[in-house]
Amino acid sequence: MSPEELRKLEKEVKKTKRLASEQAMELHDLIEDRLPEAYQELMGIAQATFDACKAWDEANQKLNAAQSDAA
Repeated sequence: MSPEELRKLEKEVKKTKRLASEQAMELHDLIEDRLPEAYQELMGIAQATFDACKAWDEANQKLNAAQSDAA
């Protein structure tokens, strides 16, 4: 894999990690500030957080595999 492709994967990992962190903050805010009144929002926000974390994990695994192959 070329250095440019590795940089692209690194950028994707950073982006997905940022998005996962933002979702986690939204879930945290719901739990800390708005429950139990906003319980209807819980499943949607939890699913979005799960999806964002899964996207980060997949991108991170792809980067780790590419770095192992390059070594």
